[in-house]
Formats: sequence, structure tokens, C-alpha cells
Amino acid sequence: MSSSRTQPSTSSSVWQLQYMELHFFTKIRSLLKSKASSRKRNHQDSLEKSRTHHDSEKVDAPPEAAPKPTEDENEEVVLQRTVKMLHFGSCEEKEKAAIEIEKLAREGSKIQRLMAELGVLQALVSMVASNVVGHQRSALNALIQLSHGSYRNKRMMVNAGICSKLPKNVEVLDIPTRHCFAELLLSLSSLTNTQLPVTSSQILPFLIDTMNSDTTDIKSKEICLATINNLCLVLENAGPLVSNMAVQTLLNLMSAKDLSEMALASLGQLVVTRMGKKAVEDCLIVPKGLIEILTWEDKPKCQEYSVYILMVLAHQSWSQREKMAKAGIVPVLLEVSLLGSPLAQKRAVKLLQWFKDERNVRMGPHSGPQTGRVSARMGSPMSQRSDEEGKKIMKNLVKQSLYKNMELITERGNANMESEGCRHKTFIISTSSKSLTY
Repeated sequence: MSSSRTQPSTSSSVWQLQYMELHFFTKIRSLLKSKASSRKRNHQDSLEKSRTHHDSEKVDAPPEAAPKPTEDENEEVVLQRTVKMLHFGSCEEKEKAAIEIEKLAREGSKIQRLMAELGVLQALVSMVASNVVGHQRSALNALIQLSHGSYRNKRMMVNAGICSKLPKNVEVLDIPTRHCFAELLLSLSSLTNTQLPVTSSQILPFLIDTMNSDTTDIKSKEICLATINNLCLVLENAGPLVSNMAVQTLLNLMSAKDLSEMALASLGQLVVTRMGKKAVEDCLIVPKGLIEILTWEDKPKCQEYSVYILMVLAHQSWSQREKMAKAGIVPVLLEVSLLGSPLAQKRAVKLLQWFKDERNVRMGPHSGPQTGRVSARMGSPMSQRSDEEGKKIMKNLVKQSLYKNMELITERGNANMESEGCRHKTFIISTSSKSLTY
């Protein structure tokens, strides 16, 4: 009885296997036939044109159409063998098939679409979950190549569950495999219409752990930062990013000059949200770390991002402006307003205006910090005393920093009499302290 029961199931599985093979072989042949017919038409058109121009030199030439079918036949054989090995081969055969698919995917979008129709993407996604290093890496490289320029393939990869195949411990991965995972996630996150399962997958833990790991190379960290930047473009991702400690990771990475620009760009997108702003304010290295970046004269973009984040933090926040003043932001802002890029200068001047006199300066609803909450607290003696002391400290800081920075800038101008240095020196010497608005 047992043998009679197992025989039908075995025959049905064999029939399904034969049907799958026939299915993708038929698709391969139809694609290659269409390519061959288009090539033959182009070849015939070129022959007719040449005959009209050279009627006097007609010669019965032997048929030379053999190489074209041979090339198509070879391509068909390679596709059939590769896809069959990927679906039905052993572990070693699947690895070889993935390497061959990566090469074939470079030929164009038609081959990429054909691969998707033959179920190659699902098979490769299943290979990613393997613990064999070479097996896993070859599948990742093939998926990366198949995702280039194809929204449909990226969507199919996400639907196949590639985001759930990410390892929970990045330390078990070697550097090349970790780099492949990061590059694939960057490719998947580059589509704004694609809603990645950020909350229900290992995307954010993998990215954060990869960036925090000391064994991760700089290039992989840059790719992870670019992926975080893409994820920040979707407003719904702000909450998961903050809860997964993305803000603290970005603040730590911004001190590295090779990674600072990308980290600050992502922070600039998160800080405009309520949760992101609170996470930045609660970090111990803020605002001191951001003020330090303002002194990087060789990184103008970093200065622009840093002063922007400081403006967002200082807006309608008396406590944050007080912390910035104690950290010595005024002298640094003065220097940026004179030597920074045009955008950094504009932002620095605007931020300096907020530090002049909060009680007397009237600002519009969108032009800077509001004084309603500050003036409401002026009734108590403690508030008055702290406000007067703060004003005295601020005036002294402004005076001291102005003369100090003018001397420093003059010395720099004397040391470098070429191009920008000469212009800054002339500007500083010809400008008195009374002509400045702060």
C-alpha cells in the first residue's frame, strides 16, 4: 500500500519539474527568436542599401548568415543551462549559475526582464539566506546587477522577502559580503515609490550595526549613510529611524571628515521632525560637536549643514540658545559670517541676530525664534537676574570675539596674499566695528 501511495506523488513532481523546464525554455526561445528576426531584418536592409549603391559590382556571394544563428543558439544554450542549474542544480552549480547570471544581466534590460519572468529573482533571494559565504555573495552580486535600472526587479526582490534575509549579526559577515548587502539595500532604497518594510524587517538594525562596527570599512559606511539618507526622504520613516538609534549614530559619524557631510545631511532631514529634534537635543555632544564642525574651513558643505541644524535647534528654544552661547558659538559664527561660503555666511548672520537681544528684536512668525515664552518669564527676580547676567556675558563675548577674530583674520590675510586671502584682508581692514550689525 505504501508503494502505491508514493508513486502518484513522485510522478506528479516529475511532471511539475518538466513543466517548469518547458515554461522557461519556451520563453528563452521566444526572446531569442525575436532578437534574431530583428537582426536579420537589419542585415537585409543593409544589404539592399549596398546593392542599390553598387549595382555595377554585383557578385554572387556565398551565404554568410551562419554566424548569427550560431551566436543566438549559443546564447540560448547558455541561458537554458544557467537557469536550469539555478533552479535544479546542487549548491556548487547554483553558485556558478549566479555568477553567470551576473554576467548575463550586464547585457541589457531585456535579459533582466527575462530573468525575472523565469523566477531567477526568487531563487537568488533564497540563496541569500544561505550561510555559505561564496554561495551568498554570488547571489548578492547577481541581485545587485539585476536591480540596476529596473524598478520592476527591485519591487519583485522586496516582495520575495529580501529584507527579511538580512543577518541579525553583522560581525559574522566578512567585509566583501557586508559591502554587498549594503550596496543592494542602497539600490532598493533609491526608489521613492518603493515602500520598504522598515518597521517589520532588519533593514535599520543592519544599517546601524554596520555603521557602528569598527570592522566596517569606510566605503561600506558611506553606502549605509546614503541608504539612510534615502530612507529619511519618507516622513513615515522618521520614527523607526529615531527608535533604532540612528540619530546617535549619525552624530558620532559626523566627527569623521570622510563621513561628516553625508551624516549631517541625514541629520538635517531628521531634525525638522519632532522626534528627531528631541533626539538631537538630548545628545550630550550637541551643540559642541556641531560648533566644532563650523571651524572646518576646508569643508564648506559641512559648515552649511551644521549651521542649519543649529538654526533649527535654536529656533524658539531659549535653553538651546543658552547652551550654544556657553559653548562659544558666537565667535565661531562671526568667523563663518566672514569666511564661510555664501550660504553659510547668510545662515550664520541670521543666527547671530537671534543672539543680539532677545527682548528688543522683533521677529516675524517664520523669521526666527519667538520671544513670547521668554518675556512671559521675566516677572520673577531669578529670571531677571539670569537675563541681565546673560546679556552682560553675551556683550562681552561679542566684543572679545570681534577683536580676536579680526586679528586672526588679519594674520591669515597677511600670510596669504593671493586670491581669496587678499580679498578677505582688504575687506577686514576697510571695515570698522561700527559698520557691523552685531
